[in-house]
Amino acid sequence: MEETWTKKELNSFRTMIKDKRESVIIELDEARERAESFTTGDSVNAIYSSHMADAGSDQQEREKLFYFLKRETEFLKYLDRALEMMDEGTFGICKTCKKKIAEERLIEVPHTTQCFSCKSKVKF
Repeated sequence: MEETWTKKELNSFRTMIKDKRESVIIELDEARERAESFTTGDSVNAIYSSHMADAGSDQQEREKLFYFLKRETEFLKYLDRALEMMDEGTFGICKTCKKKIAEERLIEVPHTTQCFSCKSKVKF
């Protein structure tokens, strides 16, 4: 028999996911502003630094920022997918064994589709 979450539990997860989503959006906006400052000549962090070591540091910061933006954008998509799964009625239910996924796992990985037991059986 398929297990399900109560409406109260799902609403709690939905609130948590929306809060995480809002935090990610704020972080992305701030990171995009920093990225823009690297491309403007008026900025202290302009692309063309006066010293080679500064230019190398600036390049490293740009790369770190790029990877951060990429990772957080992907995470935002995962959070959106978790909300879609709620609407579909599949959130928090393991697609393999059809049992409820542990609350702790859903808090850490809200977009997961497998419980820890089933996920750990997957061979890479």
